[in-house]
Amino acid sequence: MMEPRKHLNLMRANARAGGAVRTSDLKRTRALRFTEPGFERAMWRQMCGMGWLGVLIAKDAGGSGQGSEAFCEIVRGLGADLCPEPLIEAAMAALLLPSDRLGDVLSGERIILPAWQETPRSLAMSGTVDYREGRLDGRKICVPMAAGADAFLVTVEGGLALVECEAPGLHIETQQTPDGGNLATLIFDRTPAEHFEGDAADALEQAMLAHTAYLLGLTERAFAITAQTMKAREQSGRQASMMERHAQRVKDMQVQLALTRSVVSSTAKTIDKETRLEARQALVSRTKLRATDAALTVTAACADVHLGSGDANTADIDLFRRKAVVLAPLYGSAATHRVRYDMLTRASAV
Repeated sequence: MMEPRKHLNLMRANARAGGAVRTSDLKRTRALRFTEPGFERAMWRQMCGMGWLGVLIAKDAGGSGQGSEAFCEIVRGLGADLCPEPLIEAAMAALLLPSDRLGDVLSGERIILPAWQETPRSLAMSGTVDYREGRLDGRKICVPMAAGADAFLVTVEGGLALVECEAPGLHIETQQTPDGGNLATLIFDRTPAEHFEGDAADALEQAMLAHTAYLLGLTERAFAITAQTMKAREQSGRQASMMERHAQRVKDMQVQLALTRSVVSSTAKTIDKETRLEARQALVSRTKLRATDAALTVTAACADVHLGSGDANTADIDLFRRKAVVLAPLYGSAATHRVRYDMLTRASAV
């Protein structure tokens, strides 16, 4: 396995650049849209070979143990390039697997994705899915990029259940999303599964925080592309009126980005040091609210700017807008996190 520190340094350099335009031309992203499984196994193995999947895993379990801040830097870079590989989801599952089951996962030879959500707008990880006598019944929803999984790690009452994709009684209903990816509903009908002890609460918070870093990366890139487009037209007759019309909007977008960078960075730096689950949850909900709002607001504004120049439907910016719309409700909607944050902060004040 290659040393991930070198690759993290590249991510940090990009972060210090404040979201400068990257060199990726998004051809790979476009080519993978609306395909199955929607990402590349070869690219996945490269990511794992660079140690990215093991950043959150302790060294004695085969990872590098570098923590949330390092992982968020990696995911932020993936968001800037709209990478479809399910690194966040696989990292959540890896956090929950026994160390003796991590070898082929961390190497990239086997992809295990978590299936935790049962109802929309809820962060509850168990309830209707029943595990009994080695078999599962029920359903899980909103599993990203499930078409590329080898197995699923399912949250159940009192633990976790590992289900192979080819297991009898498992039905996978895959639906394409507007950004070109896919979400799946898993339906279990007396499906054989292997039970593990474990609590997925902490792993879910890590995944939700990484999700906000991905949103930040795509928001920064969308703004940078738009700013570059405006600059490229500054010599044209339309550019002066275009700049004047959008001047305040650009300032608003810059404020959104600055606030989001600050909140994501602060949470990533502190969450591993916070020992109370409720405090970590409050931090993550606050960050999710900020990153989601920024992603939706900024990408929509960027699309409007490109619409004014006549290329909204063909420009790369539309990819970022679609991705933001699809990702916004995943890992809990804004309304869900607002309720959770208010509840947790009120409880801590008592």
